[in-house]
Amino acid sequence: MSMTIDAAFDQAMMRRCVELAQRAKGQTAPNPMVGSVVVQDNEIVGEGFHPQAGQPHAEVFALQAAGERSLGATLYVNLEPCSHYGRTPPCADAVIQASIARVVVGMVDPNPKVAGSGIARLQAAGISVTVGVEENLCQTLNEAFVYKILHQRPFGILKYAMTLDGKIAATTGHSAWVTTPASRQYVHELRAGCDAIVVGGNTVRRDNPLLTSHGMGRNPLRVVMTQRLELPENANVLHVDVAPTLILTQTGTQPQRQDTLREQGVEVVEVADLSPAAAMKVLGDRGLLSVLWECGGQLTAQAIGDGSIQKVLAFIAPKIIGGNMAPSPVGDLGLTQMTDALMLERVTWRSIGADLLVEGYLKR
Repeated sequence: MSMTIDAAFDQAMMRRCVELAQRAKGQTAPNPMVGSVVVQDNEIVGEGFHPQAGQPHAEVFALQAAGERSLGATLYVNLEPCSHYGRTPPCADAVIQASIARVVVGMVDPNPKVAGSGIARLQAAGISVTVGVEENLCQTLNEAFVYKILHQRPFGILKYAMTLDGKIAATTGHSAWVTTPASRQYVHELRAGCDAIVVGGNTVRRDNPLLTSHGMGRNPLRVVMTQRLELPENANVLHVDVAPTLILTQTGTQPQRQDTLREQGVEVVEVADLSPAAAMKVLGDRGLLSVLWECGGQLTAQAIGDGSIQKVLAFIAPKIIGGNMAPSPVGDLGLTQMTDALMLERVTWRSIGADLLVEGYLKR
């Protein structure tokens, strides 16, 4: 049976897979986001996405929706179908049983245990497989999952907003608001796609943030790093009816205060050496994939210094506030020559209203 392959159609269907996958943004950890489409005679006959860990995978939903129309059809999926038994049976088997004729895969599974074995199983069953359609898009969609698989720790994203002269607040500490409402809405959407947001005790004391997605999606876990546990009684992050909160503190700090917080429903975890890397270990052990750092300059510098940050999103507002002592986004990194400056790579720029968003990856 010969098939004419239409590359543009394949790309369009893969973009549809990515769209479907994003419906479960922020809800799939520790699993990746996956969408799948079944096509018969250039017509979509089934679609599906993976809603959360423990639920069936995207291909299963798409095949169920297609039913008998899977026979001899093409299945599109943004990540290689799994070939092992986890909480659910292998998707490669479901695809084979449905008598699919061709499978188009966006990217190979980054897990060295899997990499290519799902594709090999499909090919062994006589299914034609095409790999690498819209691969960059598929890699970016699941960049946190890929990073966690390869490095055994969550993917760190640093987000900050600053004025044109590089300040995140006035000399008084007043910081509401550096950017426009459009930029803040973008941040709320960004939060909804992350598994946790980290701030330090200083940010809680100074700004009393909510750290929620403001209705733009689910609320991530709010994480507060505090050496001394000195948080205001009325702090928004202590109201766990809105979103869950985890406080990380030094071992042995204020045991009674810890008990009081736990009675309020706040989770408190003691860490022997409180550092961004230690926080990432705690979060990684919980299966979290992406962590958004929205902290002050000092904690940001520590997080960059110990390798907890991989990606940077800097919002730049076209305004000038001045002030020799006004705080800047990143504290002391111990760099003394401009030639030592940390470089971002794969940089993109876009305007959000009057603001500019610069996005890139820290070169390691």
